Amino acid sequence: MGTLSFTATVSVDGYAADADGDFQWSAPNEEVFDFHVERMGAVSTEVLGRRTYQLMRYWEAEPEGEEWGDAEKEFARRWLALDLVVASSTLGESDLGEGSVTLTPHLDLEGLERIVDDAAGEVEIFGPTTAAEAIRAGLVRDFRFFIVPKTVGGGLRALPDDCRLALDLVEQRTFENGVVLLHYRGR
Repeated sequence: MGTLSFTATVSVDGYAADADGDFQWSAPNEEVFDFHVERMGAVSTEVLGRRTYQLMRYWEAEPEGEEWGDAEKEFARRWLALDLVVASSTLGESDLGEGSVTLTPHLDLEGLERIVDDAAGEVEIFGPTTAAEAIRAGLVRDFRFFIVPKTVGGGLRALPDDCRLALDLVEQRTFENGVVLLHYRGR
C-alpha cells in the first residue's frame, strides 16, 4: 500500500504559475534539481493531468542538439520507470508515450484511493488542478513545497482556496539559491 503526496514549486505568495500561466520563474538550479532526482527514488506512481503529462513527455528522449547531464539522464530514467496515471478526457491511447501509462477519462476519489492502495511506494499527484479534490478530501498525506523567493501577484494557486489543513512540519531545507523546501505531513 502506498501513500499519497503533493509536491509543488511555488512563489512566496502561493502560486504555482503566474497569471499568464508561466512557471519558468520556478526552474530549479542544479542543487534543487539534484534533490528532486534523489526524492524520485521513493516515488512509484505519478498521477497527473493532460497538460502536465504533455509537458513531462520532454523526459522521454534527449532533445536533438542538446546533451543532458548526468542528473537529467538519471531523472529521465527514473521518470520512465514510474507508473503514470494520466487524467484526461481528451487524450487517446495513441497520444501516450513510452513507459507504463494508464489513461483515465475522469479521476475520482475512489479511483485515486485504489491507485494508492495498489502502489508499491509513494504516489505523487502532480499539479494543483489535478490534486485539488484529493487535497480537499484529506487524502494527501505529504505536502512538499519548494518556495521560490519571488512573488508573482496572481495566477494558479498551489492549494485550492477552500481547503483547510492541519499539518506538521517534518522537514525543512534552505538551498543556496534561496529556495526553501517545507515538507509537511497531514494530521
